[in-house]
Amino acid sequence: MRRAAWLLPGLASLLGIIGFLGWKTRSVARELVDPPFYRPQPLARVEATYRELAAGQDGDPGGTWSSAEVEGLQLWRFTRHTPSPGVVLLLHGFGDDRWGTSPALKWFPRLDAAIFTYRNRDDALRRGGPAPSVTFGAMESREVVRMVHHLEASGVPRGRILLLGRSLGASVGLMALSELEREGKGPLAGIIWEGAPASTRSFAERLVRGPEDRWWHILAPPIGAAATFAAGRMGEYDPADTDLLRRLDGLRLDTPSLCFLAVHDRLAPPDIQRSVAAHFRTGRIIEVPTWHLHCAEVLGPNYTGAIHTAVDTWFPPDTGRGPAGPLPIH
Repeated sequence: MRRAAWLLPGLASLLGIIGFLGWKTRSVARELVDPPFYRPQPLARVEATYRELAAGQDGDPGGTWSSAEVEGLQLWRFTRHTPSPGVVLLLHGFGDDRWGTSPALKWFPRLDAAIFTYRNRDDALRRGGPAPSVTFGAMESREVVRMVHHLEASGVPRGRILLLGRSLGASVGLMALSELEREGKGPLAGIIWEGAPASTRSFAERLVRGPEDRWWHILAPPIGAAATFAAGRMGEYDPADTDLLRRLDGLRLDTPSLCFLAVHDRLAPPDIQRSVAAHFRTGRIIEVPTWHLHCAEVLGPNYTGAIHTAVDTWFPPDTGRGPAGPLPIH
């Protein structure tokens, strides 16, 4: 009896830990494939935002929108009123879509823009779902590659295509860039990125840890590993395909890079950002004492200033249209 009295509390504690592991694993896995905080905006609001961007504001000259279906995805093109030296492809982050990312085109007043939502998740959710799973770049990066190929086929050389990605959009853009450069058809004009998660496993573990370290975070590695495996099963993808350093292994990227590195970030580890940046032959790193997605807020006008400097370097204003001629207007 005395021995049982000692065993019962220990067994109850063990069962509690197992129950917590299972609950936390399921909740993190669900968050990886279906961000609980994401709600697509009504189309009326999306259209109103696009009208405002077309009219121009905050020093942006505006332009006109058009759209086309590209292999089952809806690509939106934003064309300036005067000839542009290139196109920026805006890549949205985790729990976002083309609407949330579209205002970023104001950072590129000289360039045309293009934007789409990975896997048409916004339209699927507006129709009442179910929405395709988020695959943390495994499938989304392939869609970016297809969009770049489409822009090339429409007459935009890849040397005039710029990628912008923040958070998951940064990882997606970097994965896509690795595939594009492996094609051996030359570099893109550039890539601007901020806060790229290292992999689903890294991100899952950091979701468990949250903003502060606590004693029970010794459980974060096994929960992260189990949630990653579960998310891969739910989303039907291989979690290894989301590992940035694995995707970049053996590559020296010719595309120039501008990296905003949030040195206090717990979701996109700074050491991984530096390792990724080391794969570029040409690049600039701007370290900012904050978390990712807050670099623009902390840097203020210096954020857009750095982007304008990069764009002016990659698309020199005084060189005209170059031998390839003007970009087509769609």
